[in-house]
Formats: sequence, structure tokens, C-alpha cells
Amino acid sequence: MSIIGKYLIVIGIVLIIAGLLLYFIGDKFSWFGNLPGDIKVEKENFKFYFPITSMILISIVLSFLMYLLRKFF
Repeated sequence: MSIIGKYLIVIGIVLIIAGLLLYFIGDKFSWFGNLPGDIKVEKENFKFYFPITSMILISIVLSFLMYLLRKFF
């Protein structure tokens, strides 16, 4: 059970750091979600947004971070 507590603490610290980064430098990431390849359809009574390029970028970054965590721990 203590390993679960350690994981929860690490996840909490990561979330706090991510929240602080978004709060203080969130306006620097306004390009994110507007990448080429993100699908946007806007009509009179209809809006559709599918951020496929943004999701691929997040997937690559998270895969790299998971690789580093497994490599060093």
C-alpha cells in the first residue's frame, strides 16, 4: 500500500507543477490546439473541433517521458 501512496504523491506534485506552469506561462501556449492538421469546422449552428495533430504531439511527449521513467527507475 505504501507504493500507491508514493505514486499518488508524485502524481500530485506533477499536477501542481503543471498547474503552476499553465497559470504563469499559459498564454505562451496559445499556438497549441491551433496546429496544422487540427480539424476545425465552424458553420452557423455547428462547431466541430478535432485536435489530431495536438493529440499526436502529446502522445509523443508522454511516450518519451514514460520511456525515460522506465529507463532510469
